Amino acid sequence: MDLVYKHEKPLFRIAIILSTLFWIALTIGTFGILLIYLLLGYVFFLFAHSAFISHLKGTGVKISAEQYPDLYEKLVNSCNKIGLDDIPEAYLLRTDFFNALATKFLGRHFIVLFTDVVDALESQPSAVDFYIGHELGHIHRKHLTWNAFILPAMVLPLLGSALRRAEEYTCDRYGVACCQSEDDIKAAISAIAAGDTRWKSMNVQSYLSQISYTNGFWMSFNELTSDYPWLTKRMASALALSRNEHVKHPRRHFFAWLLSCFIPRFGSTGAASLLVTLMLIGILAAISIPAYQDYQERALISSAYATTQIVKGQVTNYAISNEEWPESMQALGYSSEQFPQNIEISIYQNGVIGAKVGEDKMGEGKYLVLEPTINEEDIIWQCYGENVPQKQLPQECR
Repeated sequence: MDLVYKHEKPLFRIAIILSTLFWIALTIGTFGILLIYLLLGYVFFLFAHSAFISHLKGTGVKISAEQYPDLYEKLVNSCNKIGLDDIPEAYLLRTDFFNALATKFLGRHFIVLFTDVVDALESQPSAVDFYIGHELGHIHRKHLTWNAFILPAMVLPLLGSALRRAEEYTCDRYGVACCQSEDDIKAAISAIAAGDTRWKSMNVQSYLSQISYTNGFWMSFNELTSDYPWLTKRMASALALSRNEHVKHPRRHFFAWLLSCFIPRFGSTGAASLLVTLMLIGILAAISIPAYQDYQERALISSAYATTQIVKGQVTNYAISNEEWPESMQALGYSSEQFPQNIEISIYQNGVIGAKVGEDKMGEGKYLVLEPTINEEDIIWQCYGENVPQKQLPQECR
């Protein structure tokens, strides 16, 4: 039995290549400073994750040959079936979360079985083998080991979620390999779907018929952007593997594929990823739009300043030649068509040059002003702004 789902290896290779390129580029681009931040990030994660491991060891019940020998025997047998030499530490923990999990801390692997699962399957305890096998699959396939390295690629649309779903299918196959019968598979997955008591009366065939709903737009979109396949599909795939049969799921909606190409993987569900994406777009828009507007205004004022420097020289020459100030731009030979778009340049009393560069929020004109002063035989020019923020003015005018 091939325990690795067909899509996991190619998706993992793509994630490795993209992540490697990302880390190399980031390391070179930051001159190695990135390594310091990565170390600090790892220390932060270590302290955060230690809280759960400490709670697990201090509150959970460690499964061993002396404590719950029936569960320990299942753990050992499952490790032998899949070829896992190092038996991970396993704990039984009371929680409202109906599932199981595998985690890693300082190189040591842990499996956590939640009491609700074990209690729900009391009448068919061999079904717990599926949960144990599933979590051992994460360890055997080193999913936990590579998580941090491939993180850059996992954010990408389609790729990240597709790899996570492939890993879930793979781990279900490990669960099937550890089960003793098809009924164990049905019981284990039915318990997730219908709860701790209703699973016993669940019609599996009727449940599997719900797969036909998954080809619609909404279900396709939410699966494509999710880390988990629909449970109906997982059950069908697990049962087909146990029977050595091939299962073919309905094709997903084309427009769901199209939309999913624009949704980065930020959460475990499509709705969460979409909301985060929209939130980020909103934040970027709130930052970038004012910044772009400010850039446009700076560029306009800079263009006006360059033009006024030419006009300033001509006003100076006119005043020296005619011993009076010009009364208008036309007196200097200009027409309005000669000025840059959105800039109005005028000559005012005593040779003052004013370049109108727009209006403020109150409708008042915004001007870049060059004012001449006669100092003995020289003309001294002073530049300043009217209704223009200081930060937008050229350095010479502040």
